[in-house]
Amino acid sequence: MVRESKYYDLLEVPADASEADLKKAYRKKALRLHPDKGGDPELFKEVTHAYEVLSDPQKRNVYDARGEAGLSESGGMGGMDPQDLFSQLFGGGGGFFGGGPRQSGVRKTKDLVHRVHVTLEDLYKGKTTKLALTRNVLCSKCNGKGGKEGAVRSCGNCSGRGIKVTLRQMGPMIQQIQSACDECSGTGEVINPKDRCGNCKGKKVMPEKKILEVHIDKGMKGGQTIQFSGESDQAPGAQPGDVVIVIEEKPHDRFKRQDNNLITDIEVDLLTALGGGQIAIRHLDERALLINLHPGDVVQHDSVKVIRGQGMPSKRHHEPGDLYVKFTVAFPERMDPSVIPLLERALPPRKPIEKFGKGIDLEEVELDEPDARNKAQAMADDAMDEDQDGEPRVQCANQ
Repeated sequence: MVRESKYYDLLEVPADASEADLKKAYRKKALRLHPDKGGDPELFKEVTHAYEVLSDPQKRNVYDARGEAGLSESGGMGGMDPQDLFSQLFGGGGGFFGGGPRQSGVRKTKDLVHRVHVTLEDLYKGKTTKLALTRNVLCSKCNGKGGKEGAVRSCGNCSGRGIKVTLRQMGPMIQQIQSACDECSGTGEVINPKDRCGNCKGKKVMPEKKILEVHIDKGMKGGQTIQFSGESDQAPGAQPGDVVIVIEEKPHDRFKRQDNNLITDIEVDLLTALGGGQIAIRHLDERALLINLHPGDVVQHDSVKVIRGQGMPSKRHHEPGDLYVKFTVAFPERMDPSVIPLLERALPPRKPIEKFGKGIDLEEVELDEPDARNKAQAMADDAMDEDQDGEPRVQCANQ
């Protein structure tokens, strides 16, 4: 029977956990608690030591039988550096999150994430905008110490860890509960009120307003990020995190974007569709594209044409995609019956009435306008059928 459960509780696994379960649990907790990600360095060390013991069958047997005291008696309380064990499991000898040399014990403050909403015009032409933010910087008066020299001391209640551990008996098991130390409010340090810095009131940091120039490059897409290294909050004994700008693309009223291509809907009248003419498309910059529809080239309803090189620029080389134009032909509501003979001369002949054979009586009927409610329902049902067919209404392949 397991005498102590502290190490199992640190990894949040049962006492009969397999070697694979232990490894999986450690990877999950170590990633969350790693100092480079703003985690608690002391708790990271405890979790790593617990895994080192339990992953060694000989040490685990000693711990299960006699607890930490048994490990001390057998000389098993020592071990490798927590960062080295972490590197063995995750690969590489460098810093896990920074990619550079590992700096043992140096944590990093959290990144500040801001979302910038931009128009399609901004992403087509590029734009530079200014972002105002407020961050914490080390107090200039006390240099981030919180008070005069020697005023700050380690909290005796939690031994400077900032957390309080309570053991609770649960039948044959002992449960370990962790909470923030109420003496130091989880900071691990205490300062005498009279010795606190008058500028930061012992908080060690002060708010500072900062203006960042955000350059949005041509061809950027929604979801892409712009990073300002080391511009996040400062904290004593920590590296400042980054400010991360996330691009959010606003919907456009005339264009839809598909990777580096653009799609637009254009309505043409029946005369232009049949006899040709000119149409103009206002682009995303200070231009309009003039399109010649040649007589004799009939524009079909729902047809799609492409204008090469008039899409979005690519982000790296600014090479443009294509502009796809979907045509909708607007038919007149009524026509003067006197001009019908002219249409009969210009258009192909009418399709003859289908012959149904003997026994079928032809009955003449009149068309009427449906009421609005039934018409809307019919159109909705038709749209649902198109979606279920799985056929895209406009499909633009990258060229």
